[in-house]
Amino acid sequence: MSIERILHQGAPTPRGPYSSAVRAGNLIFVSAVGPVDENDQYSFGDVQQQTRQTILNLQKVLASCGATLNDVVQCSVFLLDVSEFPKMNEIYAEFFGNIKPARTTVEGKFFRPEMRVGMDCVAYRVK
Repeated sequence: MSIERILHQGAPTPRGPYSSAVRAGNLIFVSAVGPVDENDQYSFGDVQQQTRQTILNLQKVLASCGATLNDVVQCSVFLLDVSEFPKMNEIYAEFFGNIKPARTTVEGKFFRPEMRVGMDCVAYRVK
């Protein structure tokens, strides 16, 4: 099985020594992304604004791998405050409502206190 490391191609620049995504065979592992705008700047706002920007960033990384949200089989959501789950979930459902990948949601602190949400995912896409 071949392994391909994919750097950002129209997606936010990784902020550390990691790839935006790694393709291993037909699986695509997308590193966690957050609310970073098209200028590579953090886009802070409420959890719904941040969730929307974060999912748009997931889409960009997936697109650079030839995949879409429809190919996502698993998604992890990281929330700063789990009480914001309903608001995050409302935006999440706009993007993943019919797709319904497996999902884990956890509460945790981020390296930036203004970040309210982050996500990573695994997609399956035959080359």
